Amino acid sequence: MRILLHLCCGPCAVYPLQQLRLQGHEASGFFYNPNIHPYQEFRRRVAAVKQLAEAVDFSVEIDEGYGLTDYLRQVVFHETERCPICYEMRLVRTVRAAVAGKFDAFTTTLLYSKYQNHRLLIERCEQLAAEYNIAFYYQDFRQGWQEGIDDSIRLGLYRQPYCGCIYSEQERYDKRLRKPNHQTSPVAVT
Repeated sequence: MRILLHLCCGPCAVYPLQQLRLQGHEASGFFYNPNIHPYQEFRRRVAAVKQLAEAVDFSVEIDEGYGLTDYLRQVVFHETERCPICYEMRLVRTVRAAVAGKFDAFTTTLLYSKYQNHRLLIERCEQLAAEYNIAFYYQDFRQGWQEGIDDSIRLGLYRQPYCGCIYSEQERYDKRLRKPNHQTSPVAVT
């Protein structure tokens, strides 16, 4: 199948891309992430996606527009529902790109992260697949979590320390706000 793979970042794409290729699929990437903050973090992630694309001969469409204003307009006063809103923004745009590009299916690297709401992602992707009449390719990429990290390090890709949005950045560094299931490593507090 020709599959459009939504990329949240370069490192998270490594393992899913390897898996899709091993299964004989032709995968192309689509980077659209209006949630990423601050601007320099966004630029680092774009650069890492380009670096990955060059290193592994991966065709990627990158939306380099910094979409933070649109993201914030949708999540302000809805902070507790920000992740579903963010998924919606990115997945709808991915599905539309997949349909326009005549892909057979779509999927997302969000399914690689053990920090995302896997059940909600599957549910919404299945709904979008039905709505847009395109297949949703599901695979639980989380099983390759460490392998993807190791390979991204070998490739020298920039690895970010938080999901991307201003809220996740604060949760990552503000010990008082950190969610128990979102701890990736101990943080020294000074």
